Amino acid sequence: MADKPKSPAKKRTAARKPKVLPILKNDPWLEPYADAINGRHNDVINVEQRLTQESGSLSEFANAHRYFGLHKYDDGQWVFREWAPNATAITLVGDFSNWEKRPEYALKPLGNGVWKGVFPTDALSHEQLFKMLVEWPGGQGERIPAYATRVIQDDNTKIFSAQVWDPAKPYKWKVKKFTPDVKPLLIYECHIGMAQQEEKVGSYDEFRVKVLPRIAADGYNAIQIMAIQEHPYYGSFGYHVSSFFAPSSRFGTPDQLRALIDAAHAAGIAVIMDIVHSHAVKNENEGLGRLDGSYDLYFYGDHRREHPAWDSLCFDYGKDEVMHFLLSNCKYWLEEFHFDGFRFDGVTSMLYYNHGLGQAFGGYGDYYNGGQDTNAITYLTLANKLIHEVNPNAITIAEEMSGMPGLALPFADGGMGFDYRMAMGIPDYWIKTLKEKKDEDWHPTSIFWELTNRRADERTISYVESHDQALVGDKTVIFRLIDKEMYWHMMVGDTNATVARGIALHKMIRLVTAASINGGYLNFMGNEFGHPEWIDFPREGNGWSYKYARRQWDLVDREDLQYQFLNNFDNAMIELIGGTYNFQDLPVRKLWEKDDDQVLAFMRGDLVFVFNFNPFKSFTDYGILAPGGVYLTALSSDNPNFGGFGNIDETVEHITTRDELYAPAGVEWLKLYLPARSAMVLRRKKATRRKKA
Repeated sequence: MADKPKSPAKKRTAARKPKVLPILKNDPWLEPYADAINGRHNDVINVEQRLTQESGSLSEFANAHRYFGLHKYDDGQWVFREWAPNATAITLVGDFSNWEKRPEYALKPLGNGVWKGVFPTDALSHEQLFKMLVEWPGGQGERIPAYATRVIQDDNTKIFSAQVWDPAKPYKWKVKKFTPDVKPLLIYECHIGMAQQEEKVGSYDEFRVKVLPRIAADGYNAIQIMAIQEHPYYGSFGYHVSSFFAPSSRFGTPDQLRALIDAAHAAGIAVIMDIVHSHAVKNENEGLGRLDGSYDLYFYGDHRREHPAWDSLCFDYGKDEVMHFLLSNCKYWLEEFHFDGFRFDGVTSMLYYNHGLGQAFGGYGDYYNGGQDTNAITYLTLANKLIHEVNPNAITIAEEMSGMPGLALPFADGGMGFDYRMAMGIPDYWIKTLKEKKDEDWHPTSIFWELTNRRADERTISYVESHDQALVGDKTVIFRLIDKEMYWHMMVGDTNATVARGIALHKMIRLVTAASINGGYLNFMGNEFGHPEWIDFPREGNGWSYKYARRQWDLVDREDLQYQFLNNFDNAMIELIGGTYNFQDLPVRKLWEKDDDQVLAFMRGDLVFVFNFNPFKSFTDYGILAPGGVYLTALSSDNPNFGGFGNIDETVEHITTRDELYAPAGVEWLKLYLPARSAMVLRRKKATRRKKA
């Protein structure tokens, strides 16, 4: 008797094979951890389905900012909502009520912890200050709303308050749609407040007028702005956030921030926001700490509540309401301010229950041993999905040092969806080298390995130094190289040997790092010209001085100082790399490395990068094996315009010579003059054509 036909559903079930995620296909060493990887992947699917079962999509789900907070509707009425389940009463107090509790400004409970107030048009007006007076069992306190979009500090009392923001003429965008052209991505990391020459807090407008043109002239195609989200303590560098939906008012108004972003887009520059979702400030009067009197509204309520190293509070990513808050925060900045993406701060701290503190990540087992916060992993993955759903061209970068596999892989491939991850080991490597090794012990094999040791399927942002290396307690690369000699020997014509060494190595370190990228390159504001000293924000210990919380642009503008040479070189380097379309995707082909000579050479496309790190030896007719052809000099660190000595004749055409011993490999000898402590870039003009014998 013939078998009965199976139902279509059963046919599909029988034919279905378990899906193997690409991350497992591409890296067989991950196979022992397939269950953990698949489990995380499925967790994201399940949580997304739960969160979007009513809205239908992440983008529609992430609209908490349109519901909560203060809104003025078309009929002129004001509506205010807040999630505060532990509250027993909430009343708005402010300028409009003489900061007294009045019944007409009381909110009503709607259920599920949500409170709502509806007020007539004349109840509130533009720029009035307000807070919530929240009452809870056993206490009460004034609080700034969680979804406040404008928060300012009183100059005299130093108290922060929310502010009604309802300008008569909303900002009109000049560039309504912007698509970043970032192949490769060249980031200029910056801080609005410390971007000015004067000893003060700079503004959005000053940055737009004075600094943005410098960045455009320098050739960078993206700026990464720190400290945008409101934070009570200026010296926290913006990493102790209190109001997640409010752009910091110490730099100006929301519309002035919009104007800055608009101007950047008009100049072809993408704007990336340094977003902090890894923790929050502990302050209760300014932040979310005890918004409704409870300890676990947005944060963990147990021993995990306080970050052991940062004196801050840790979000409970397992709560749907926290997911709602943070995902909506991502969408808010994209839509309301036209940011082109985010650099997520402190990702390592989010990924692990121990925040990655005191842990050496020596093998794959360290990423799948149960010490990972799966709720945080789910949040970060959904955040990336949401961001790219809202803006498919958005850029997301993870500041992560543990090396967790898949961080910068698409979700469909089994990853967390970041576009890039920070190569945090590279600046550590350069600092360690400068601190611990003599110049004659710099080995090209070590340098090349460090700069190219990365997962082939994940893009990284390479950098020599970010703001981290410029803070008090650390030193910038130029300060490690030259130190106190910078104060006395940076004049043009001064032949100080320490300064000459520092300028030479500063250029080489940057070029070899930028030339080996597989994703993008980052520079912190001012370091391109070797900004001296450190960053020290005003604090009690320095007499609340702004002396070191600024950028001394006059140093690079002065023609009698050598800072201009470093800036000129950086400009030429960025122009060369940025002018090579999809430079980041060109394979890095090592041509030569010889530790006893301290010479390194590699090729990308038609460009050959050659470095002689030797502090003493210059080489004549140094042979490097390269594809046959004619090569022209595209860049030389020894050019006098870059503070070099002009020992390289950049007009010479370098023609390779055939060697029968190496003919089968299709390479020939490229003979070059390599001065000590110098780098050069050659461009292959054409292949050598030879007649057959």
